[in-house]
Amino acid sequence: MKKFLFKISFYIIGIIAILLFLGTYADGNTDDNYLHFTGPKPSDMIMGDSRGSQAVNPNILDDKLKGREFNNFSLNITDSPYGQIYFEAIKKKLNPDTKDGIFILTVDPWNLSIDKNVKEAKDLSENASGLADMIFYDVKPNYEYLLKHYPDSWFNIYRDREAVARSNTYLHKNGWMEVNVNVEPDTLRRRQTQKVKDYIEFVKTQKISQYRLDAFEDIIEYLKAKGTVYIVRIPGFKGIMEIENKYSPDFSKRIESIAQKKGVKFFDFSLQSDQYIFTDGNHMYKESGKIFTAQIADSILLDKKILK
Repeated sequence: MKKFLFKISFYIIGIIAILLFLGTYADGNTDDNYLHFTGPKPSDMIMGDSRGSQAVNPNILDDKLKGREFNNFSLNITDSPYGQIYFEAIKKKLNPDTKDGIFILTVDPWNLSIDKNVKEAKDLSENASGLADMIFYDVKPNYEYLLKHYPDSWFNIYRDREAVARSNTYLHKNGWMEVNVNVEPDTLRRRQTQKVKDYIEFVKTQKISQYRLDAFEDIIEYLKAKGTVYIVRIPGFKGIMEIENKYSPDFSKRIESIAQKKGVKFFDFSLQSDQYIFTDGNHMYKESGKIFTAQIADSILLDKKILK
């Protein structure tokens, strides 16, 4: 029996050693969220859903807002809609010593909505997110994340590592999600048409949530104590904006009201959808995102100048 245990212990140690080795190759190709749980903790952050993760490029903000190092902590409407789980995750992600940060909260009706069938907090979509159960947000490799939220073989981490080739959806270390897809006009039209169909069905299941609005206000209040907060509404393409405006006609007015109550600025770009290219009607193409992010930075610089 002792010999058996001795032999099996070598086997177990070998497996653990292999897994530890494979985990060191986890990177922006591993999945869409892994690098959000690696360090260091930022003092300047972008928050929101997948619109924000793709449209707001931290590199552009860093270049225009000198002395800043932004991290995009936007995931998607399933994992990071505004709510208490996201709020607690933001607290864990943020550098606790932050005193003069800049915080960009991106909004659209969807990250402030809830499924009509949800009756209790335990049924919220984000309960299945890594944000709900992760402890460590600033370690690399983050074995906690891989053990809890990477369901595939860890050999895939090594096989698909960015040193071989970057995936079409690549998460940068600063949290920006770079998406590389065909943006030929005919291809875009097909994707946009499908996205409109998807959202026509999606809105039937959704309603603006007071729970999410309250959490959104709580997040603003928390971040205000650590710096300056800006709310940004990111547009989709015309067809999606028509659906949004029909779904929640007073959305921008409601957000403006919150901004005024909390004493923060609201930059509303919802009427400027014709200025950008969208990969699927909902998410901004990366080159348009650079222009859009520069506009956000210019708006912040103007606000800072006025405040002086």
